Amino acid sequence: MNTSGSKRLLGRRIVITGGASGIGRATAALFVAEGAKVCIFDRNRGAMEAAVTDLGCSGFAVDITDPHCVKAACAQAAQAMEGIDGIVNAAGVTSAGSVADTSFDLWQTTIAINLTGPFLVVQGALPFLKAAEYATIVNISSGAGILPRADRSAYSASKGGLQALTRALAAELAPTIRANVICPGSVKTPMLKTSLTTDRSDEASRGDRYALKRVAEVEEVANSILFLTSSESSYITGVTLAVDGGRTFH
Repeated sequence: MNTSGSKRLLGRRIVITGGASGIGRATAALFVAEGAKVCIFDRNRGAMEAAVTDLGCSGFAVDITDPHCVKAACAQAAQAMEGIDGIVNAAGVTSAGSVADTSFDLWQTTIAINLTGPFLVVQGALPFLKAAEYATIVNISSGAGILPRADRSAYSASKGGLQALTRALAAELAPTIRANVICPGSVKTPMLKTSLTTDRSDEASRGDRYALKRVAEVEEVANSILFLTSSESSYITGVTLAVDGGRTFH
């Protein structure tokens, strides 16, 4: 992780969904180290409170599929940080199953968390983002949204939809708000453990699918999110950045 103390986000005020674990937690830690005020949204209250204590940031227990909950949480986050000028939508869920085997409930849940949730968070934070001098949105999609795998129809659809939503946001919210999307491959997170169990595979065999022959560390993805949130990417919007070790060669 970049802990150089360069303070690339000094003065920024950023909401990170799914910030209590995995990519979201790593990103929150990096952003705090880089000088940002951070507010974590996570539906796991215990994990959220632990992350807030460890990182020295603010946080709220939020169901990102509930529009009323999201709107209230965005207002609370803006109050806690004296505004919002950045969003990182890292909350997500994995799912597996063929079209024939995917239940309606599984489809609905996957779309609600992976696609509707980010939409609601951006919508809830939009008045604060517009009030900022400049602002950024980084959505976390997946390599599966670029190059879908068999038996991942709901997941691939949700992540592909998030990429399209991000491009629409980039077009609509320019020039003062930039929106980009990161597409990781396999990353060492709790979600990966779930996926490996479903696939009945292991980390080594998963890594063999990638040109770099390994699964990513969470810090590698967090550094990419940092780049798209910082002023170093000031002329970049509407981009889909594959951070996937060469799986898709996008």
